[in-house]
Amino acid sequence: MSASRQEEANNSTSIPFFTKLVATGFFSGYIPWASGTFGTLVGILIFLLPGMDNPLTLSLLIVVGLLVGVATSARVAAIVGHKLSRAAEMTKTAFQPGGHATADPSIVVIDEIVGMWISLLLLPKSILAVTIAFVMFRLFDILKPPPARQLERYPNGWGIMLDDVVAGVYANIATHLTIALARILFPSLALG
Repeated sequence: MSASRQEEANNSTSIPFFTKLVATGFFSGYIPWASGTFGTLVGILIFLLPGMDNPLTLSLLIVVGLLVGVATSARVAAIVGHKLSRAAEMTKTAFQPGGHATADPSIVVIDEIVGMWISLLLLPKSILAVTIAFVMFRLFDILKPPPARQLERYPNGWGIMLDDVVAGVYANIATHLTIALARILFPSLALG
């Protein structure tokens, strides 16, 4: 076994199972390309479960997800460091130049899950609304408009989570505005 594979195996086994399960979005973070997108899709799948679109249920899920996400992402980041997949490294180089003050490994996707839930809050459970929210969230998560980029500097998992919270808020607002505009321009369109 090569030295890098041995190091990866040691890091992987030293992460407690529950921490790994949550932080990696049921292991979707281990998908070597577009792990953030797959984490976002896990967030959507959870939202699509019966009753999860209830604003109170989803709000509670967001708060619990944020707090558990801070703890688990901090633990994983402390173990594996700022290890990025090739796709994540290329995306960060293209859209987020400069280094990161704190580790944010690409296997951690709980931040994308919570950010997607924020994007979906108070939206109709329709294919069009979910699709718009998904596209908006991925766009804001990649571009990281202020203060998202600045919040990445917070330590102990907070930076990992808070930039996606901001992306989720922006995506939620943009999705609500897009749906409102679509209702005006295309009143016969089924928006939920």
